[in-house]
Amino acid sequence: MTTQHKRLTAAVCMAMVLAVAAGAMSGEEVMRAVEARDGGRAVQALIELRLTDSRGSTSERIIEGFGVETEAGLNRMVVVFHRPASVQDTRFLVVEHADRADDQWIYLPALRRVRRIAAGESRESFMGTDFTYDDLRSRSVDDDRHTLVREEACGEHHCFVVESVPRDPASSQYRRRVQWVPRDIWIPTRVELYDSRDRLLKVNRVERLEQVQDYWTPMESVMENVQTNHSTRLTVQRIQYNGNLPDALFTTRFLETGRTR
Repeated sequence: MTTQHKRLTAAVCMAMVLAVAAGAMSGEEVMRAVEARDGGRAVQALIELRLTDSRGSTSERIIEGFGVETEAGLNRMVVVFHRPASVQDTRFLVVEHADRADDQWIYLPALRRVRRIAAGESRESFMGTDFTYDDLRSRSVDDDRHTLVREEACGEHHCFVVESVPRDPASSQYRRRVQWVPRDIWIPTRVELYDSRDRLLKVNRVERLEQVQDYWTPMESVMENVQTNHSTRLTVQRIQYNGNLPDALFTTRFLETGRTR
C-alpha cells in the first residue's frame, strides 16, 4: 500500500468512525481502521523483555528496536539485542514486500554470519520469547475474514471485539484470532490466539497505554502462552518517533557489521 493510498484509507476510516453512531462498523472496517492508524514514519525504542517460565523463574533481556515506513508505504524493522552477554549483538531484520511474504534475516554472533529465516521456521520461538517468527511478520487485512463478534466496554474505552480467520489456513500458525480494539485508539489491547485445534494458545495484553509525541503507544504489554504457562513482558524504557534513521540500518550488511557506514 502506497503512502498516498494509506492516507486515503485513513480518511475513509475516519468517515467510518464518524458514522458509528448511525450504525455499527463491520469487522473488516474495524481492522482497516487499525491498519490505517498513523504510527509515525519512524520509531526507535529501548525495551526490556522479562521472560517468566512455568516455575516462576525469570530472565531479562534488553533490546533496541528500529522501525521505518518507506515511501512505498512498506515497513522495515530491526531488533538489536544488548543484554545479557549470551545474546549481545544478535541482530534481526524484517523487510515487508507488497507482492510476497516478508523477508527475515538474523545475525548470530556465535556463527558470525547472517542467515535467512526459512518459511519452515515461522512457528519457532524468536530468541526464547513467546513470540514466533510468524508473529513478527506483517499481515494484511485482506489476508483474513473479519467478523464483528460484539461491542463492549473495556476499561474506560468502548471496544469492538473482532474475530479474524485466515483465508488461507496455511498462511498462519493460528486458526483464528480474537481482538479487542478500542474505538478511539485503534490499537488492539487484547488478542487471543487459537491453535490449529482451536484451543486457546496465547493471549497478548496491553497493560499500559500512553501518548508519546501524540501517538498512542503500548508502554507495557504481555504475551502469555497459556498452554505452557510461559510469558514475555515488554516494557518500553525509551521511545522516540520520527527521528532520522539511515536506510543502511535496514540492511543485511548492518546485521553483519553493526555499522551503518
